[in-house]
Amino acid sequence: MTSNVGQSYPYTSETEPERAAAIAATVSAYEGLADKVRHETTPLGDDLRWWVWKCPAPGCPGHLHVAGYARDAHAVYVVCDTCGRTALR
Repeated sequence: MTSNVGQSYPYTSETEPERAAAIAATVSAYEGLADKVRHETTPLGDDLRWWVWKCPAPGCPGHLHVAGYARDAHAVYVVCDTCGRTALR
């Protein structure tokens, strides 16, 4: 499977507490990331599980965790737990 196709599919899923903990740790590790996420997202619903994807950044072994819904697009807003990259899924 080519990497661009493989990155379109979720890697795993996580519970809401796992997702919240991963996002809290990630935004606290990168200066300005908490403000960026707050300004670019709307709150999530009451789902019990969320998808996790592999980060597509070259050489990054991280995972993309759902941080909210994109404010200006119909997509979920994700943050990489390793490089701090944000993206839409």
